[in-house]
Amino acid sequence: MNIGVVILAAGESKRMGAPKQILPIFGVPMLKYLIDEVIDTEAHPITVVVGANKSKIVPLLENIPIGIIDNTEWAKGIGTSIKMGLVGSYLITKGFDGLIFMTSDMPYVTSELITKLIQAAKNHPEKSIICSEYNGVKGVPVLLKKERFEDILDMKPEDGAKQFFAKYPDEIFSVPFDLGQIDLDTKEDYYNFLQSKN
Repeated sequence: MNIGVVILAAGESKRMGAPKQILPIFGVPMLKYLIDEVIDTEAHPITVVVGANKSKIVPLLENIPIGIIDNTEWAKGIGTSIKMGLVGSYLITKGFDGLIFMTSDMPYVTSELITKLIQAAKNHPEKSIICSEYNGVKGVPVLLKKERFEDILDMKPEDGAKQFFAKYPDEIFSVPFDLGQIDLDTKEDYYNFLQSKN
């Protein structure tokens, strides 16, 4: 089973007040850290969707074996980036069975988690959605098998991947990811994260 990864990095980071994708975590820009974790897995292709802050983000990604796709419609909602991630992955290769969609603001996403999602997809061929779960909440990173690709193409711009959880409850298998509750949306989130590392 061939599984790709799409990293959604097109957002404006309005609440942070600066492009959160390039804030340093563990000594490197957050987006680069997450890409390095994904590269350490069997996932292919790896596609990064950029948009609002692409002029600051793209230079950080030079000479990394990934695809970069520009979402000019990013302001309309995350659904546009999910759709562009699917399209961008097809530009790299046609031969994949599913895609993992992840955001660029979850500092504790690791190669181990990505591998667990892929393994769960292999172990549960009857499930088309393999999601992360934290505090009883289903969320990203989420693996959508090719049976769901048509749904992605039909997405409304403002919708995220969570719509699929409500639409296909019997198609879901969850992988525990307790640290998934931590994402860096605001300056306070980032400050608290840095403090927790001291």
